[in-house]
Amino acid sequence: MQQAILTVDLGFGDAGKGSIVDYLTRQHDAHTVVRYNGGAQAGHRVVTPGAAGQAHVFAQFGSGTLAGAATHLSRFMLLDPLAMMVEAQHLHELGVPDPFAHTTIDARALVITPFQRAANRLKELVRGAGRHGSCGMGIGETQADALAFGERVLRVGDLARPDVLHDKLQFLRAVNLAKAPFFSDERRADAQVAAEWDMLTATDWADWLLPTYADFAATAQIVPGGHLHAILRQPGAVIFEGAQGVLLDEWRGFHPHTTWSTTTLANADQLLGEAAYAGRVTRLGITRAYATRHGAGPLVSGDDSLTRALPDVANGFGAWQRDFRSGWLDLVMLRYARDVVGPLDALAVTCLDRLAELPAIQVCDHYRSGDAIIERLTPAPAPYDLDYQAALTQTLARCRPVLTSVTDGDALLALASAALGVPIGLVSFGPTAADKQSVRKSVRGMG
Repeated sequence: MQQAILTVDLGFGDAGKGSIVDYLTRQHDAHTVVRYNGGAQAGHRVVTPGAAGQAHVFAQFGSGTLAGAATHLSRFMLLDPLAMMVEAQHLHELGVPDPFAHTTIDARALVITPFQRAANRLKELVRGAGRHGSCGMGIGETQADALAFGERVLRVGDLARPDVLHDKLQFLRAVNLAKAPFFSDERRADAQVAAEWDMLTATDWADWLLPTYADFAATAQIVPGGHLHAILRQPGAVIFEGAQGVLLDEWRGFHPHTTWSTTTLANADQLLGEAAYAGRVTRLGITRAYATRHGAGPLVSGDDSLTRALPDVANGFGAWQRDFRSGWLDLVMLRYARDVVGPLDALAVTCLDRLAELPAIQVCDHYRSGDAIIERLTPAPAPYDLDYQAALTQTLARCRPVLTSVTDGDALLALASAALGVPIGLVSFGPTAADKQSVRKSVRGMG
């Protein structure tokens, strides 16, 4: 039997996708995890069961790796070869002999270069207090270059073509140097600014970058697009692992605090359609039992006291994203995410164990803006309307949460299920697969 389980984060990211994918891989003996969006900015933490459990934060390898699954990086991924080689080394230290031996990469996937990363960071630095909340990994600049210059940008397949590789890197260095914002001499003395500026202006880049990319191309399994079709024809389960969250989507998120990535299930649906996939498909939405956001942007149910009460060992202050914030479970945002992402077969709710640390539990059912009550946000009627999304962001800035107390985690689950019209399929009370429970065996594909 063939089965595809599509996972999607219904928040602003950090919902526990990695641990859910690890659990699903073990539960369904999945042979492959397919990454269908995002890139090197992902931080999906997996902790293996047992007293001597191992921990790894997955960025570019699939989060089912420690459970024995292969990884396929689709053409919708944005790859950073330098970071992926570092990640492979850590997996090797954890006992995965050769992570690349069980990983295939679509030759059409975009490559994030150090030049695009530097331009991204310089732009965020110049914004000062008006930061967008970037991860500082070069995702946006890489996507922008692809839109502007088409085949002149770098793709994974180019890494094995030395003549093409040098020319494309030289072009991208010039492009991103031209995009870099102006800094005064005083600001250029700042260590962060200086480091990124040096990356763009150093003349010896080819001496170290070309051989490093050549080593990557010799190690990685770079495959044509049709390779995924062969994977999907194999019997057994495939897990589609999403990155970031629906509320950060490039077109449906709250502009400008968004990512340059489609974070809904649209890419996964497209990949399955192209392969004429005929197996069972289960669509699983993931949310924490409370709201979180890493970086700038709206978080209507945000509560400073809750942030202090629920410190997150895996998410703290970051040099680029800055603060990690917590808030009460926000049913308005969940309804919006559900409307944007389309039909779901089940919900997975994580971090339920953290509720025991609180003296009381609350849920945000609706907002108040002046005299108006807002229970639902309407997605843009047009497919791509950033002005509309920016207006939503401004609306959210005027909103205040209306909170309802709930007695326990079960009551919270019931409210979430009712608000979205989706059954609870999976609950998580900790970081390992052993901390997770399948709730409804009747949910299609979750038994």
